[in-house]
Formats: sequence, C-alpha cells, structure tokens
Amino acid sequence: MSDKIEMLFLCTGNSCRSQMAEGLCRHFRGDVIEPYSAGIEKHGLNPFAVKAMEEIGIDITDHYSKTTDDLGKEYDYVVTVCGHANETCPVFPAKTRVIHQGFDDPPKLAQHAANEEEALFHYRRVRDEIKEYILSLPEAL
Repeated sequence: MSDKIEMLFLCTGNSCRSQMAEGLCRHFRGDVIEPYSAGIEKHGLNPFAVKAMEEIGIDITDHYSKTTDDLGKEYDYVVTVCGHANETCPVFPAKTRVIHQGFDDPPKLAQHAANEEEALFHYRRVRDEIKEYILSLPEAL
C-alpha cells in the first residue's frame, strides 16, 4: 500500500490538459502524488501536447487516452482541468474530493494558428500554467 496521494486529472477527451498534468505531476511531485489522467471521452493523445512536454524534458509518448471506466480506481482527489469535465464529472466515492482547476483549451486556442510555432505558443502557455499549479501541490489541496 502506497502512502502517496492518489490523484486523477480529468478533462473532456484525455488528449491534452489532463495528460500534461499527469506528466508534470509525475515529474515534479511523483514522490508524494501518484497521478493519473482520464477523460469523459477518449480523443487520443494530442501530438502538440507531446511536443510541448518534450521541450521541457518530460516524455508522455507512452500515455494514451482513457476514461475513468478504463482505470477502475478510487482516488483521494479528482482535479477537473476543464469546464466540461467539471460540469459532467462522474460520481466518485465519498472519500474522493473533487476540485476544479480549469485551464484554457490549447487545441481550441490554436485552431486558427498560421503555423506549428504559432500553435505551440498556446500549448506552452497552458503547459506552464499547469506546471505552476502542480508545483503548488499538495499544499494547495
């Protein structure tokens, strides 16, 4: 039995924000938090999210899109990282504390980008905002 905090990062499609949060948490807080990620639906891993994470030395290429049903676990905390996930969050056992910490949607922000560099700007900004949140854990809970 682990003494680590079991934490799920939940978003709509488990393609970007929740995946970055899991990777960042594992990298920076893996000594005290066991992070997981899932979506309300499966949208596949976003290649720009992978690239943005690689730029800071975190490899999430082995991550894959999944739902909470695929994981079948209980958590101490569920952090919803987008409004849709917060609004449609599944019911968790009473011991689980659900927290909303929303972040902008990089794919939506980048949908009209003229090129890859312009698109990556949005992924980097959101990645860095998620990183700041992760660095505040677990004290911010």
